[in-house]
Amino acid sequence: MEIDFKAIKVIGFDADDTLWVNETYFREAEERFAELLEPYETKNKIDQELFKMVMKNLDLYGYGIKGFMLSMIESALELSNNEIPQTTLAKLLKIGKEMIAKPVVVLEGVEDVLKKLNGNYRLIVLTKGDLLDQERKLVRSNLSDYFHHVEVLSDKKEKNYQDLLAHLEISTKEFLMIGNSLKSDVLPLVHIGASAVHVPFHTTWKHEQVTAPKKTSGYITVQKLTDILAYL
Repeated sequence: MEIDFKAIKVIGFDADDTLWVNETYFREAEERFAELLEPYETKNKIDQELFKMVMKNLDLYGYGIKGFMLSMIESALELSNNEIPQTTLAKLLKIGKEMIAKPVVVLEGVEDVLKKLNGNYRLIVLTKGDLLDQERKLVRSNLSDYFHHVEVLSDKKEKNYQDLLAHLEISTKEFLMIGNSLKSDVLPLVHIGASAVHVPFHTTWKHEQVTAPKKTSGYITVQKLTDILAYL
């Protein structure tokens, strides 16, 4: 199935690493975490155990900085056999708070694209993560006025998209999703009969990494967000 761009009426945008920088801050936090835990394990082991802890806690805390912060603390306790000093735990909390306070850096070309599409399409934000943090970032980005609707999902699986599109009375044939993750922003949409545009970001979280299917149609990959204007 090729994308019928003329049929598109509603465009959904992922937020983190599609509209603004996000994953870079998590990688920086992981480096700082490894430095603090150096007395107890090797960096490779620390990285592996933190990732395992985040995955174990995902169903409990969901996506976002707060869950990541709690996983850092729990992982530190395990790696240190509960001997981690309180001062180090305080530093881990500080890392999380500093992540939340990071400036929102809008990616190049984002506002130009939104300006040109606004008025011709219904634009919505479909993201996952912590509700308060995502709402805060949207306000700081100064992009709120371009969007008709903002939805923070608990996850981005086929049923999440199906339920939301049904709730918003959006036909899959008229919907296009734009995002940096094949796993979360592209393949689930293609599987339910919608269309998608993949805009890769230079850093991708391990949990979001998948191999691009060889024969799947219904989506295209562009190198930068402004490239979509050639199709819309």
